[in-house]
Parts: sequence; C-alpha cells; structure tokens
Amino acid sequence: MIEGTKRRQEILQRLQSTEKPISASRFAQELGVSRQIIVGDVALLRAAGEEVIATARGYKLNQAEDHLGYTKKIAVQHDASKTQEELETIVANGGEIIDVIVEHELYGELTGGLHIKTPKDVTAFMEAYRKSNVGLLSDLTNGIHLHTIRYQNDADLEKITQALAAKGILYQQ
Repeated sequence: MIEGTKRRQEILQRLQSTEKPISASRFAQELGVSRQIIVGDVALLRAAGEEVIATARGYKLNQAEDHLGYTKKIAVQHDASKTQEELETIVANGGEIIDVIVEHELYGELTGGLHIKTPKDVTAFMEAYRKSNVGLLSDLTNGIHLHTIRYQNDADLEKITQALAAKGILYQQ
C-alpha cells in the first residue's frame, strides 16, 4: 500500500498521462487500497485545486481542449425512458453534455457532471445508470432539468434544439 501523498501524486500523474477516464475501482486495485480511499484521494486533489472530473467511465482531468467552443444551458423535460434518446440527440448534432442541473426545494440548484461527448460516452453512462440502484436527478423534478452543453457554432446549437423539440424533449411552455 502506498502512503496517501504518494498515492495522490500517482493518481494525478496517471490522469495527466491519459485522455481516457480511469475508474476508482481500477485505481484501487492497482494501488492496493479500497475504492473509498481513492474517492477520498480525489476529493483531496480537488480541494487542492486539481480539476479532476468524474464521468460515468471514471476520473479524468478537465484539460484545456475541453474549453473550446461555446456553452449554453438548455431546458428539457422527459421521463427516464427518454434519457438515452436525449443524450444521443445532443451528441449526434454536435453537442457535448457537460452537466445536468435540477432545482431542489431544500438544497437549491443541484449539478451533476456528465462530460458526454461521444456515442460511446452515452453508452457508458446508460450502462452505469442501468447497473446502479439510483435514480436520475431529473426524477426529483418531474423530468424537468437543464443541461449545460458545449457546441462549436450557432448552427450546431440550432440543430440540437430543433432535434430535441421535434422529439418533444425540449422544455417549452
């Protein structure tokens, strides 16, 4: 077992040397500690200012290329059965889903990081969701939620919103 400071340095080094996410379970197995220790290590790295993000496929660093393009929040509404269709629609039309945001009566705004850029990311997220025993954040709000999306140009944003509207997913009153 590696001492905490060295283990966190190893985690950071590994994340810096790859663009692919690495799961907490994989880190735990390779570093000889529990998954919960890794989760704590990542929390300490974040507290120290490292931009480690969690995706459905594992941890990765929020690197400079992730900041290219424009971002906008869009409002959507659907039940859980439309989640995959929603995510696939955004990605297929040139968008990246950065997060999901819901308004909670007690806590205010709750945000969950998604960082979904590709069809493979959609599949990984949906597999993780199906394997888990947890609901979606949108379950708290009758399916109404926001996504921060990243897109390259206004034409992509227009394609995304039109496609979501055509599917009855874009929230419109």
